[in-house]
Amino acid sequence: MLRFAGHNFEPLPSGALYWRARETLLVADLHFEKMASFARRGQMLPPYDTGMTLARLETDLRRTGARRLIALGDSFHRPEAATWLTPADRMRLDAITDALDCVWLSGNHDPAPHAIGGTCLPELELDGLRLTHEPQKGRTGLVAGHLHPAARIAINGRVTRKPCFVHDNRLLILPAYGASTGALNILSPAFTGLFNWPALEVVMLGRDRTYPVPVKRLVGG
Repeated sequence: MLRFAGHNFEPLPSGALYWRARETLLVADLHFEKMASFARRGQMLPPYDTGMTLARLETDLRRTGARRLIALGDSFHRPEAATWLTPADRMRLDAITDALDCVWLSGNHDPAPHAIGGTCLPELELDGLRLTHEPQKGRTGLVAGHLHPAARIAINGRVTRKPCFVHDNRLLILPAYGASTGALNILSPAFTGLFNWPALEVVMLGRDRTYPVPVKRLVGG
């Protein structure tokens, strides 16, 4: 269980965050059609990432029974990428938007509304929380994505690096959910000044579960 700003959440090993009290699944940085975007610029990479991300999402929605999906921005890798979906992937995404209340928040990769079902918003306030894409300094109750956080830990001479949830009870940043997304160490300069480090809590993704990580175990690189 992850407790943030007076609310209880369940961090899932996929990188999604389930808000049981609201029957809501939160995800960040899906980056649908990222590989298709690279292919259009001449980098011939296998364009299967959208299907893999959708499969992950379908599994989480089925297991949690969520009635609402909130995506915290960068759902598509480029503003026009919603038009690149294969017919099969579009049908799968339409099935999700037809079955659930879907909210798509704007990101830096997809700032404009798209034609996929659901509601497109710049950000959303819900039960005292502000859901948005980019983290901001000095805000309380902010839930964001954008930075693709990862933790690197050293235990018994071995080093492990995995995506993670990270928060200080004022700011919560979700890991990137998309199958083709990278991750950035939370000790990197991009995170400088965002968190109150004495209050920091880190939850690392594992294969079948998530793991709380002592801050003293974090290493750079």
